[in-house]
Amino acid sequence: MARKFLYAVAIIIFLVIAGAIALTIWSKEATELAFVPRGEFVAQPALDSNAYADPAMWHSRPGMGAQDPARFAPAAAEGLPTPPRAAVEGQAPAASPSPVLTPVPAGSRRGFAVFFVHPTSFIQPAIGADAPWNGPVDDPESSTRARLFLRGMASPFAGADEIWAPKYRQAVFGAFLTDRPEAAKALDLAYRDVAQAFDFFIATVDPDEPIVLAGHSQGALHTLRLLREKIIGTPLEARVAMVYPIGWPVSVAHDLPALKLPACATPEQSRCIVTWSTFAEPADASQVFERFTSTPGFDGQPRGDGPILCVNPLTGTANGTAPADANLGTLKPTADFSDGELVTGMVGARCDPETGLLLIPEPVDLGPGVLPGNNYHVYDIPLFWANLKADVERRLAAWAPAR
Repeated sequence: MARKFLYAVAIIIFLVIAGAIALTIWSKEATELAFVPRGEFVAQPALDSNAYADPAMWHSRPGMGAQDPARFAPAAAEGLPTPPRAAVEGQAPAASPSPVLTPVPAGSRRGFAVFFVHPTSFIQPAIGADAPWNGPVDDPESSTRARLFLRGMASPFAGADEIWAPKYRQAVFGAFLTDRPEAAKALDLAYRDVAQAFDFFIATVDPDEPIVLAGHSQGALHTLRLLREKIIGTPLEARVAMVYPIGWPVSVAHDLPALKLPACATPEQSRCIVTWSTFAEPADASQVFERFTSTPGFDGQPRGDGPILCVNPLTGTANGTAPADANLGTLKPTADFSDGELVTGMVGARCDPETGLLLIPEPVDLGPGVLPGNNYHVYDIPLFWANLKADVERRLAAWAPAR
């Protein structure tokens, strides 16, 4: 089992490095040729109506015990020191720790259920005319990769009573490099599976518990669509305590108003949205913004050049700034990615008011996954692992009184 895991990790590292090199030295057209499927989109039937009653259709679910990747607990995850109040810009020094950044005491935690959608793990060159637009749910390599992602990205939510992370026929990596109509169809197919899994999740969890929606990258996009199409304006809206669509750009002007929930303005606020997209300075996000700004927002209007939403995970506030000693713990993977440990105070971050990017002062060494332009997309959550863990528990503790 360990050998298979390390083999999968080697594949991930190779693909990340190969993709980064391709995006750096190839033209846009050559990159699309390498990763965008050339064939027509092939429609697929819906999954069986009871498909998600099968435990094998979930990467994470109750009852998995130590095999649940979302329950991964890195070393030093407990008892982390809390930075002083002065760590957050604009606050006066104080002798006592800041309640904003202090992990919530166990006795005050509120039970909750998490629905987490993993990012794209079906990553392969588009070889041949029949290269698929969607990955199969039973592909062993992409499933292993998804579980690895969940260890680093869903584990900050492990304070939940239940964490559910579905398998789904995800759109391939190349679908995000083109405006061909097949790409939209691939994303629709992926969302259809996610929506079906969400329906099962809602029918299964305790109806009195609050719900947290979370995801990263492609998973965040599907989470935002769930919010718009299955939650806002329905009785479920009252149960949604928090939304974390991390690593997917959300236009402040043309996406956020349509989501009907505000950006989180204070660290204790619930029923709001927390998201960020991380770059190191000097940042070059032109490859990210080129396609995003030209596409219509959730309001149907072109997104244009306005900023994206940035809620700083170190401050819990929109457009916040904090130095490194506000960082409760970065999840730093071991050399073979088989484990990781939390390192406090590794990096600070600030929300850039012009672009909305979350900027760290300089590159940090977490592994080979950094993309061109100092894009730390792969590490959006691991960079701020312990702060996110404290954030969700703090906001859930505030949910019941606010409700």
